[in-house]
Amino acid sequence: MRPPFPDENPVPQPAGSHRSVDPRRLRADDLRYLLALSRTGRLVTAADALGVDHTTVSRRIAALEKSIGLRLIERGPEGWTLTDIGRAVSENARAIEEAVDRVADTVAGQDSPSLHGTVRVSAPDGFGTAFATPALVRVRRRHPRLQVELVTATRQLALRPSGFDLAVVIGVPSSSRLVTEHLTDYTLGLYACDDYLTKYGRPETAAELREHPLIFYIESMLQVSDLDIERHLPGITPAFSSTNVFAQLEATQQGAGIGVLPAFLTQRTQLRRVLPDEIDIRLPITLAVRREAVTHPAVRALWAALRHEVAERADELLPD
Repeated sequence: MRPPFPDENPVPQPAGSHRSVDPRRLRADDLRYLLALSRTGRLVTAADALGVDHTTVSRRIAALEKSIGLRLIERGPEGWTLTDIGRAVSENARAIEEAVDRVADTVAGQDSPSLHGTVRVSAPDGFGTAFATPALVRVRRRHPRLQVELVTATRQLALRPSGFDLAVVIGVPSSSRLVTEHLTDYTLGLYACDDYLTKYGRPETAAELREHPLIFYIESMLQVSDLDIERHLPGITPAFSSTNVFAQLEATQQGAGIGVLPAFLTQRTQLRRVLPDEIDIRLPITLAVRREAVTHPAVRALWAALRHEVAERADELLPD
C-alpha cells in the first residue's frame, strides 16, 4: 500500500485534460524530491541521496501532487514508478538540479562544471563487473562529487522501467519509455578445466554433450529469453545451475562440468574451449536509458564511458 501522507486531502488521478497550476504554489525543492525518487524507485534510497528520512520524501512529493492536482507516482512491482505526467515533471526538474549544482561550482571557484548527483546503472553480473565497473570508476575519478550506483542482475527490463537511469541488458528491450543503443555483441562458448577433460574426456560433437554435466543459469528463474539454453543447445538440461555467472565460472573451474560462459570471463583462466566450431553463441548487448534521463550530463558521461570501454576491449567480447 502507498505510505500514508500527513495530508489526507485526495489527489486526483492523472487526466488527459490540461490543468491550470499557479506557479506560486509550487516549491522548487519538492521537484528535487520527485527527481530523486524517479532515479531509484525507492523512498529510502531517495532519502539517503537527499540526506533526509523517507517520510520526508513521501511528505514532500505528496505536497507537490497536491499543488499540481495530479498523481505523480504509483506503486510498481519493483518500487515506485512515475506516472506519465510525473515523468514529464521530473524531466523538467533536472534543470533546477543542474542550476543548483552550477551555483555550487561557482561558489567553489571551479572554472569547469563538475558532475553531481546520483546515477544508478543496472548491468548483468559479468559485464557489470568486467566492463561497466572500470568505465564508471574512470568517470568518478574525474568527478568526485558524483555518486554512482551499480546494480548487477541478469534480467529483462520491465515494460514500465524504474529504479535505474541507465541499463545494460542482454538482448533488445522493447519499451517506448527507453532510448536504446546497440552497444556490442558478445560470444558465449563451452569451457572446461583440464582436470575435467582428463577424467571424463572431451566431447567431439554436440550430440556427445548429453553425456556431460552442463553448467548454466537456472532455467525456471532465467528472465532473459536470449539466454534460454533450449534455443542454443536443445534437449540439454544443466546439471549445475546458478543465477550468478561467477558461480558458474567457479563451478567450471572446479571441474563440476562443462560451462556455457561468456568468452570475456575466461580470458584470465586456464579453461579450455570445447567444440569452438560447433557452439559459438553470439548475443547483443543493448544500452538503455530512461527517456527522462537522456539529457542529464552525468548520465551522458557514463554512457560515453561505457561506449569507450567496449570499443577499447572489443577483442575480449568477440575473440577470434
